[in-house]
Amino acid sequence: MKVLVIAHGHPDFSVGGAELAAYNLYSALKDRTDVREITFLARTDHTSLAPGAIGLNRTNEYLWRQDIGDWFRLQSSYPNAIYTTFREFLRTKQPDVVFVHHFANIGVEILRELRRTLPNAFIALTLHEYMAICQRNGQMVKNQTKRLCYRESIEDCNLCFPNYSVQDFWLRKHFLQKHFEAADMFISPSEFLRQRYVDWGIPGELITVIENGQPTFSRSSDSHRRDRRNRFGFFGQVTEYKGVDLLLNALHSISPQVRKSLLVEIHGANLEVQGEWLREFVEKRRTPLIAEGSLRWVGPYEPQELQRRMSKVDWVVVPSIWWENSPMVIQEAFCCGRPVICSGIGGMAEKVRDGVDGLHFEARNPTDLADVLTRAATTDGLWDELASNIQQPISYGQCAEAYMRLVA
Repeated sequence: MKVLVIAHGHPDFSVGGAELAAYNLYSALKDRTDVREITFLARTDHTSLAPGAIGLNRTNEYLWRQDIGDWFRLQSSYPNAIYTTFREFLRTKQPDVVFVHHFANIGVEILRELRRTLPNAFIALTLHEYMAICQRNGQMVKNQTKRLCYRESIEDCNLCFPNYSVQDFWLRKHFLQKHFEAADMFISPSEFLRQRYVDWGIPGELITVIENGQPTFSRSSDSHRRDRRNRFGFFGQVTEYKGVDLLLNALHSISPQVRKSLLVEIHGANLEVQGEWLREFVEKRRTPLIAEGSLRWVGPYEPQELQRRMSKVDWVVVPSIWWENSPMVIQEAFCCGRPVICSGIGGMAEKVRDGVDGLHFEARNPTDLADVLTRAATTDGLWDELASNIQQPISYGQCAEAYMRLVA
């Protein structure tokens, strides 16, 4: 079969979880005997390409200059390019199977164009967050209060975005659902996300759960580690929804005597592009912690550095204040044999089994997080018990196998 993988970004230029998942799938499919030809098409905003143009990045990997012109309906900035350049690309490649890993920054119209140009192809869409359901960046968080949104409701959406009427949200939902009809199957990396889309209107039998594939890391470095497991690491983007501010507040609420016995490392990027309030808050809260030695602000990292950095901490902390779906960092931590401390909601609570291979804390509660950090650092034998229960996530190859089984 000839297979096309479409992503909303290329890891050469954007290292988000969905982009990496798409590229890892593409790479794993190269090794399969049932794949005769494999192509990767990634959206870009590089000005080296004209708007709407598709160019070669490297062998079998293409970049497509696209963007979103209407974020309410998730429609393309360059719709004519979908019906000309993209259509011609599909006619040239003639894939039998298309795995779409996102339509964000591309345009939902690509789904109907895929079906129109490739009427006999198998088309699967991987859902990475709640963007089709929620106008607020697909996070299902209330617009003003930032409270968690527990259900999809066009009335609630209107309260969050009063500039759009209830009728507007009804039309948006059915507009997107109509485009989704072009897909033969939907893939969700978590059961939590799957159920949200079932509630939204996708038939349950059309959505299957497949974890994103992960590498296999050596855990031999544990053999020479000290007895105390008191080092904690945050890995990822430093945004208001990833909970770094919550983690800093938790550290401040721990007694100085206990805090001196542990160390937290922040391996994060993009603080400099966040809002002024977050930058100022982080600077104010981290400065005294760094001075006393309980916090190290290590900064951003490249994917190839992850195993080395993660092997130097004992626990990985995921304090996100929104539902998440299947955070890549949880799977990466398990690959490195590290128990995870996470918010006890959504995809995080699903992936981390409380008291089995990690610990939960009450979401958005810095005091509870402080208690869990203290417990993790001071309870003898807890780390060893949790680490021994960690299951290796599925590999890149196993993930590709699960995807291809859908085609049969």
